[in-house]
Amino acid sequence: MTTFTTSDNVTLFYKDWGSGQPVFFSHGWPLSSDAWDNQMLFFGQQDYRVIAHDRRGHGRSEQTWDGNNMDRYADDLAELFEHLDIRNIIMIGHSTGGGEVAHYIGRHGSARVSKAVLVGAVPPLMLKTESNPNGTPMDAFDGIRAGTASNRSQFFRDLTVPFYGFNREGAAVNEGLQEAFWLQGMQGGIKAHYDCIHEFSEVDYTADLKAIDKPVLFIHGDDDQIVPLAASAELAAEIVSDSILKVYPSGSHGLAQVDADKFNADVLAFIRS
Repeated sequence: MTTFTTSDNVTLFYKDWGSGQPVFFSHGWPLSSDAWDNQMLFFGQQDYRVIAHDRRGHGRSEQTWDGNNMDRYADDLAELFEHLDIRNIIMIGHSTGGGEVAHYIGRHGSARVSKAVLVGAVPPLMLKTESNPNGTPMDAFDGIRAGTASNRSQFFRDLTVPFYGFNREGAAVNEGLQEAFWLQGMQGGIKAHYDCIHEFSEVDYTADLKAIDKPVLFIHGDDDQIVPLAASAELAAEIVSDSILKVYPSGSHGLAQVDADKFNADVLAFIRS
């Protein structure tokens, strides 16, 4: 296992394969770098250096009690990038990972970054407020907290259904994806998972989006049942000065896995543009 120790003495697992321009992947909650298996193989075969980490408290990284917040997540990336001495990075973030990518740039700047891709990403703000009326009510996030705290094994299994859109008429249910989601989720620590709910739901990433000065591709499904399009990518793409919004008709939150060939092709075209 390839690991890296942060400045606050937390051991993080990461994958680093191939050579060429680095493409870095940030995973969603409650998953791990394994969520990007298809993409890491594909882009590695396209002669890119593919890198992904398990966020602290997730996957094979150390199960942390403290420090499970977006500031520390962004700092972990900054320290890992320095450790690997990588530049000209294509950053790709899904869901919570999209917030992580945005906050990394907002907090540490874009000197090491070439472009970014945010897919099904949480910015600018998931929570419904007076100024964000299309957001998700707090009750929904309290339900996620309750499910995680009381029986996360069953909760994660149930979550795969709306996550991948398997509850839609005509959907081809992929049990392998469901099992992989459950396995990745159960590898992580419950405290880190619990704390991270606040980070993807209540953190406002507007200032981070305004700080992004590199090209960004937003990819989002118009049937995303986890991070609704109207309160996320549609708003975020208007905030980032150099952005493209690509909406997948009937696309789910897990569209990078459900429709991997299309997603990979779209991202590759953006990287090469």
